[in-house]
Amino acid sequence: MTSHVLEPVTVEPAAPRAWLWFEIAVLFLIVPVAHVVFFDTFGPFAPLAAVFIAAAILLGLTPGFRWFELIDCRGLLGHIPMIVILIALCTAVTFGLTLLMVPERFLSFPRYSFDRYLVVIALYPFLSVLGQEIAYRLLFYRRYGALFANRTAGILVSAFIFSLAHAFYMNWVAVMLSFAGGIFFAWAYERTRSFMLVWVLHSLAGQVLFTSGLGIFFYHGVIPG
Repeated sequence: MTSHVLEPVTVEPAAPRAWLWFEIAVLFLIVPVAHVVFFDTFGPFAPLAAVFIAAAILLGLTPGFRWFELIDCRGLLGHIPMIVILIALCTAVTFGLTLLMVPERFLSFPRYSFDRYLVVIALYPFLSVLGQEIAYRLLFYRRYGALFANRTAGILVSAFIFSLAHAFYMNWVAVMLSFAGGIFFAWAYERTRSFMLVWVLHSLAGQVLFTSGLGIFFYHGVIPG
């Protein structure tokens, strides 16, 4: 089967380079750092919502971007092997880490709060993943991709800002897992230009994580250090 992918990201910068770097600094550095420092004031959701809203606005101002990209499923079936590999790898890693670090939490969410678990699994792709992938993959590559001529550098920067956005959880597990996932998601998007693919990958990875028991690390301040 021939895979269909979206058109390449814009080669020319969407705005003057200095302005684009300013946008990156504000959205992806200043806001998440302020989220950590002033968490008691902002709470868990307001800064993230601000980033997601700004990302949507900036995408609308980016030359060549089409909102159809969010629902373009062409070629998705051709990426099933990648999806299967991710799920297998994610399951092995998260289940192993849960048993190693917090064995008492293994499968605790579906075992002890099944109704709530189903709600989280159902809503997570839409209430959390959608905004994250718009900001940290779609906006990053469509608007700022031209700033990173080296594809490896672009992937690492995308993963870094994605992990930094999770720093308000105040534990290294959330940050490191987000960085690892960010590398995979950025690589997948950089390779395929398919938003739908990375949305599916991120959704499934998070659902596996919440199932395993590691979701406990994705609550603010759960594990200091």
